[in-house]
Amino acid sequence: MIFNFAILLKLHFGVNNNRDQTLHTALPQILSRICYVVSRLVIRRSNSSDAANDNITVNRIRNFSIVAHVDHGKSTLADRLLELTGTIKPGVENAQVLDQLQVERERGITVKAVTASLNYTYNNEKYLLNLIDTPGHVDFSNEVVRSVTACQGVIMLVDANEGVQAQTVAVHSLAKRNNLIIIPTMNKVDLPRADPDKVKAQLQSVFKIDPEDVLSISAKKGWGVKELLEAVITRIPPPSVDTEAHFKAHIIDTWHDKYRGVLCLAYIHSGRIQVGQAVKWKSDSKLHQVKFLAMLRPNEEPIEEAIAGQVVMVGCGPRGGGSVGDQLLAKELADNEDVVTVPPVKHMVYAGIFPADQSQHPQLSDAIKKLALNDYAVAVTPDSSPALGQGWRIGFLGLLHLEVFTQRLLQEYKAEAILTAPSVPYKIKVKGAKAIKQYKGEEVIITNPLLLPDPKNIAEYYEPFVIGTIITPVEYIGAVTSLCIDRRGKPLPANAVDDKMTMMQYIMPLSEVVIDFHDTLKSITSGFASFDYQDYGFHPSPLVRMDILINGILVDELSTIVHTSRLEYNARRLTEKLKEMIPRQMVQVAIQAVVGGKVFARETLKAYRKDVTAKLYGGDVTRRKKLLKQQAEGKKKMRSVANIRIPRDTFIDVLKR
Repeated sequence: MIFNFAILLKLHFGVNNNRDQTLHTALPQILSRICYVVSRLVIRRSNSSDAANDNITVNRIRNFSIVAHVDHGKSTLADRLLELTGTIKPGVENAQVLDQLQVERERGITVKAVTASLNYTYNNEKYLLNLIDTPGHVDFSNEVVRSVTACQGVIMLVDANEGVQAQTVAVHSLAKRNNLIIIPTMNKVDLPRADPDKVKAQLQSVFKIDPEDVLSISAKKGWGVKELLEAVITRIPPPSVDTEAHFKAHIIDTWHDKYRGVLCLAYIHSGRIQVGQAVKWKSDSKLHQVKFLAMLRPNEEPIEEAIAGQVVMVGCGPRGGGSVGDQLLAKELADNEDVVTVPPVKHMVYAGIFPADQSQHPQLSDAIKKLALNDYAVAVTPDSSPALGQGWRIGFLGLLHLEVFTQRLLQEYKAEAILTAPSVPYKIKVKGAKAIKQYKGEEVIITNPLLLPDPKNIAEYYEPFVIGTIITPVEYIGAVTSLCIDRRGKPLPANAVDDKMTMMQYIMPLSEVVIDFHDTLKSITSGFASFDYQDYGFHPSPLVRMDILINGILVDELSTIVHTSRLEYNARRLTEKLKEMIPRQMVQVAIQAVVGGKVFARETLKAYRKDVTAKLYGGDVTRRKKLLKQQAEGKKKMRSVANIRIPRDTFIDVLKR
C-alpha cells in the first residue's frame, strides 16, 4: 500500500505541474484515487471468486479427459471447447492454448496433461467442467493414468481418416479399468479422405461400441463441438463425493514457482478447503496453512473456497509442498486415512546425465530437482563416472521421454547435460545373498551394468518383456512379422480390425523395443502402422555382461548387458565404433570386447609411424635394418609403460550414440 501510495503521489504531481500546489491540497485527491483503486480490486476479486464458484453444486460438476492416439486432434478439440465456453477468444493466435511448454510447440506433441476449468450454461443451469488434455504418445502414458484418477468420464477421439490405432486400444482399456464413461468421438470428418462408416465399424468390431453412440465432429472447424460438450454433461455423471465430510484430496500434478514454492493440482474427494485452513500431508503429519487456492482456466484464477469434486491448485507456501500421489488431509483425520492415489511408475529406460563441466554440477542439480517435481515419472539417483565425473542415473518411460527431459533442461533452466547410452533395467537372482553386503534380498534390480556382481554369484538372469500391439494394413503383415521375429518376439493371436487393417500382438524384450523399433516399423510400413506396448514383467533370459578392454585395461563406462544371441553383433559394432572415434596414439591400441575372459571382437588402432629411414639415400642395407630395429625396440618399451589416455569427448561421443 505504501508503494502504491508513492506511485500515486508521483503520478499526481507528474500530471499537475503546478509547483505551488502543496501536499495538503493534493491529499484529498490522492486519497480519493486510492479508494477508487482499492474498491475496483475488491470488486474484481469478488467477481472472480463468485465466477469461480457461482452456486456450483456437486451435481453440476463434470470431470473428464480427452484421450486418443497421437495426432488425432486432442489439443485442437480443447481449443474449441475453450472458445465455446468463452474462456478464450477465437483466433489463430490462440491455437494449442494448453500446449504451454516450448518443447510441445516445437515438436507438435503434448507432453504434459493440462487442466482447464470451464463454465457452461445448459438448460439454464450453470455447470463447472474440469477438462484435462492428455498426451497421446506411449512415452507419456503416465500423464493419462494420473489424469483419469480425477475423472468420471473420457472423450475418446478417433481420427476419421486413420481409424482405430494402437494407443486407442490402450486408452480404452485404461478407461474400462477405471470404470469411466466413454464418449466415442470421430474427429476430422471434414477431410476428403474421411470414412466415418469404416471407423464406426472398427469401433464396433474392436470395442463393441454401438455406432449410434459415436459422435462426429471437426475440431478444426468447430462442427459438432457444441453437441459433444452437451453430451459430456448428459452422459458423464457428477463425482460421487461428500461435501460435508472432512477434507481429503490427492495430488495429480506439481510444479515449482520461484516465489511461492511448490504448487499442487489436487482432486478433492470429500469436504471443503479454504484459504487459511490448516491441512497436513499424509507423508508428513506436520500442519500447514493453505496460502494459495485457485482454479486453472487455464490461467490461475484465485478463489477463497473449493468443494469436493473440484480440481484446484493448492499452495501451502515455500515449505509446504507435496508430491504427486501424496494425499492432503484435514487436520482432524488420522494419518492412516486412505483415498484414491496415483499408481506407481515403472521406468523402462535408464540413462546417465552428467554436467558438461563439473563446475556446472550445482546448477544442473537444481534444474533436475525442479524439473523432476513437474515430471514425477522420472527417478533420480546420484551416480559417478571416472571419465565424466559426478552425475545422476535417471529412469524414464522411453526414449522420447528422455529426449524431452533433456530438452526441457536446456530450454527452461539453461542447463547443458551430457547423456550416456540408454539401457533397460534387468533383474538377477543372487546366490548366497547374505554374503553380498550390497544386496538385501535374493532378487535385485540392476539399472547400471557396473553394479552387476560376479557371474558365479548369479543364479539366474531376468529380462523385462512387453506386450506390443501393432495395428497395420494387411499388405504389411509379412514385413511386420519378420521385424518382430528378428527382435526375438513371440506372436500372440491376431485380430482383424476390418478387411484392410489387422491388430497383431507380440511378446518382445524391452531392450529390442525402446531403441529404434518404432522408427523401423514406420519405415517398413510407409508410416501406416501404429505401435503401443504395456509391461509384461521380468522373465528368465540368457544374459551376459560385455566389457571393453583398451590395451588390456577395463573401461567401466562402456560395459553393457546383452543377450547371448546378440553378443557377437554388439561386440563387433561397439569395437568398430571405438576404432573410429579413439584418436591415434604413439603406440598401437588394442580394442577388445570381452565376456568372462573370452574375446568376442577385436579391433586394432595403428600407431603413428615415423619414417626413420627417410634420411637414407643409399649405402649398405644393414644401416636401414639397424634403424628399424631401434625403432621397434623403442615402441616395445613405450608400449610396456604407456598409459593410454582417452579424451573425455571420445567417451561422450561413444556413449551418446
